[in-house]
Amino acid sequence: MNYKMVIYTIGRVVLLEAALLVLPMVVSLLYGENCALSFALTIVVALATGALLTLLCRGEHGSSSIKDGFMIVALTWIVLSAIGALPFVFSGEIPRYVDAFFETVSGFTTTGATILPDVEALSKGMLFWRSFTHWIGGMGILVFVVMLLKTPDRSINILKAEMPGPTVDKLAPKSKDTARILYLLYIVLTVAEIVFLLLGGMSLFDSVVHALSTAGTGGFGTYNASAANFSPYIQWVLTIFMFLFGVNFNLYYLLLLGRVRDFLHNTELKVYMGIVLVSVAVITVDILPLYQSVSVSLRQAAFQVAAIMTTTGFVSADFTVWTPLSKALLLMLMFVGGCAGSTAGGLKVSRVAILCKMIRRDLRHTLRPRMVDVIKMDGRRLEEQTAHSVAVYFTLYILCVGGLLLCLSFSPFDLETNLFATVSCFNNVGPGFGMAGPVGNYSPYSPVMKLFLCAGMLLGRLEIYPMLLLFVPAAWRKK
Repeated sequence: MNYKMVIYTIGRVVLLEAALLVLPMVVSLLYGENCALSFALTIVVALATGALLTLLCRGEHGSSSIKDGFMIVALTWIVLSAIGALPFVFSGEIPRYVDAFFETVSGFTTTGATILPDVEALSKGMLFWRSFTHWIGGMGILVFVVMLLKTPDRSINILKAEMPGPTVDKLAPKSKDTARILYLLYIVLTVAEIVFLLLGGMSLFDSVVHALSTAGTGGFGTYNASAANFSPYIQWVLTIFMFLFGVNFNLYYLLLLGRVRDFLHNTELKVYMGIVLVSVAVITVDILPLYQSVSVSLRQAAFQVAAIMTTTGFVSADFTVWTPLSKALLLMLMFVGGCAGSTAGGLKVSRVAILCKMIRRDLRHTLRPRMVDVIKMDGRRLEEQTAHSVAVYFTLYILCVGGLLLCLSFSPFDLETNLFATVSCFNNVGPGFGMAGPVGNYSPYSPVMKLFLCAGMLLGRLEIYPMLLLFVPAAWRKK
């Protein structure tokens, strides 16, 4: 491992976090809140840490590898969360550091799971910081940092390690330009949502906070009832933008280039839209007896399908009282997640599509052993290496979910609570069923169990490999 380059990059990211902490501090000052001092102290800590790391490892760093990219990503996310938790502790609004760390990891990983029984008791600055962590982590903070790096080879290795999905597509010849395009699209969509929320009568603060949470597909809000008390217009705006942020951002770039045909014929997009439409239709009919209105049933079904599948985690109704069929569909959507290259979590639609194609190919090959059958995505032959990596990832995914569930089984809670807490945190969804349902939270778990859940959130957000490499001795060896 290239230690100098890894430590130097982490240092620069921490310095960037110090700069980002200025925004919630300004919000606190605007509202005359004492927690502004907490952000100021955290900024000092971040500046000191970042300066120390960069100064110790300045100078020529040499070349980098994909291994270095994975290590940078894993260590950076842990360090960012560790420092990002400090404002909660310094202010006393979340006095215990483990709880603050859980809340921050949940924010950066865009999970939206919380230990807070009363969100409305938080100051404006802290509410903004919670949702801002969603926005930072949604696209990937290292995607933003790529714009600050000098060497292109280093950049693409970081992109490969952090961007979700089976493959990473470069939108431009330089990784730096790719990062700029992604963030420009990200910012435009976020601003558009803020405007539409304002048009619905929502306050500027609430509009910004909910737009940041939606963009990062996180789900932190400003009210204990999440989105349940919002007007139908606001709920529809949130639904539409949750769906939009669950789409591969590469496809939006195709639209900008005028390649509408490529956009509409994208396999992953068609599967994504198909799953959403079928799920909404089935749940609408299924919960109709509960609401006695097609329009209300449709709105609630569409909202929760978008919230769960894109792993945003907003709640418009207590779906734990819905029928077993609707709850089963929501559970399946937790696993599927959004598109690759989006801010959503889960397995990703592209992987699910590839796995289904692999199953179909193997079934056909069983019937006709001599038949040559290739897997195609978007009209192009899928490389066998990509198919193999998807199969391996799925295996690791199941093993990690099972391992995390076994760890949580040492807690005193029932299987339903532990199972859905595992699935929800690993897939970066947020709410689940049982104690961790839409009207509950994760505070009853012990500090050790909360750390296990933090590990699950990081594993799910970074798609396993970067975090697992931390425990491989060979990854720490110098070149």
